[in-house]
Amino acid sequence: MTETADELSTPLGKKTERQKRRFRLPFSAVQALAVLLGLFLVAFLSIALFTDNPLGGEPVAHIALRKQAPDDKPAAEAPSHAEPAAKAAHKEAPSGENKTVTIIDGSSGKRQDVVIGGDGADKTSTEAAPAAAMAGIDPRLLEKTRYGMIPVVADGLKPFTVYAAEADRAKAAKMPVVAIVIGGLGVGAAKTADAIMKLPPAVTLAFTPYGADPGKLTERARAQRHEILLQIPMEPFDYPDNDPGPQTLLTSLPPDQNIDRLYWHLSRFQGYAGIANFMGARFVATDAVMQPIIREAAKRGLGYLDDGATPRSVASSLAAGQAMPFVKADFAIDAVPTSAEIDRTLIKLETLAKERGLAVGVASALPISIERIAAWIKTLDGRGIMLVPLTTAMLKSKSG
Repeated sequence: MTETADELSTPLGKKTERQKRRFRLPFSAVQALAVLLGLFLVAFLSIALFTDNPLGGEPVAHIALRKQAPDDKPAAEAPSHAEPAAKAAHKEAPSGENKTVTIIDGSSGKRQDVVIGGDGADKTSTEAAPAAAMAGIDPRLLEKTRYGMIPVVADGLKPFTVYAAEADRAKAAKMPVVAIVIGGLGVGAAKTADAIMKLPPAVTLAFTPYGADPGKLTERARAQRHEILLQIPMEPFDYPDNDPGPQTLLTSLPPDQNIDRLYWHLSRFQGYAGIANFMGARFVATDAVMQPIIREAAKRGLGYLDDGATPRSVASSLAAGQAMPFVKADFAIDAVPTSAEIDRTLIKLETLAKERGLAVGVASALPISIERIAAWIKTLDGRGIMLVPLTTAMLKSKSG
């Protein structure tokens, strides 16, 4: 009652001492937590507003740059006996400016070393594995360049001879022969595997330089006793609308730059007996740019296949001038990729072989092409025609 009386007797607008004490609460734990949360929110907003980090939250790859030691061997040496102009092109990237970049995958932790030269050429450590370690590769026939190992003649041996597939050449000289080349391999593991496994060893396989792991696929092909070629991308008439790919040989480039690009292609894998044009209708018809390429390939002991796409090609006369093994394809077997047209072209190939003693056909690795060619090959013995690797056809063409 006393408390009630005090409140009733207190003048309006004034509070008793007890009422004042009732609202002066101590600094509670709840209030302390609210202050901390407020401070955290202020700090977060400050970081978000004033810190420039556009990759925030993204996986991180750590890159370590290591300068090449002055006494280290240059990672990119031009061939000692290369063309003088090509040497000049190789000197554009001094070895002292090379850097080794270690890329570390932020999620898996996988490390990968990449050597970057002054000209922007790069090479991963996996690509730098010694080519001589591959089955059947003769280390004497390899020369180091800044892109990797490329073919060379050594001890009287040529890649054309060493990597040619086995064949009964004495028998081939006495009867009609046909050579089949399946091109465009290396890009598309499934179709490449089909060509390797479903066609007999006497079928020659031509690989582009653009596969993810061309060395592995070509080694598999050679393990199945297939002879292999390297296709060199060359400029077509409608370039760049129709672009064969990186490092294409171009009529607008000087010879030393085209030779430098050729070296890049030659280094992509090993064990090939020769090269072939990949597209290139304009390039192969231009003597001034084609001549240095044929000369370089001949000097390195390689043969040359002209795919026959353009009648204006100068490859035949240039190869003859270098005493280079050469042959030109007579038919593109699957130019029209239907069963009926492929079968019709194979009959033409067969007829030409009987008339002339030799015929060469090229095809892609389309499933229908492989199926029809494989079926046709099984009938050749009964028709008195011998299927031979391309190198055998080249030698027969030269002797004829």
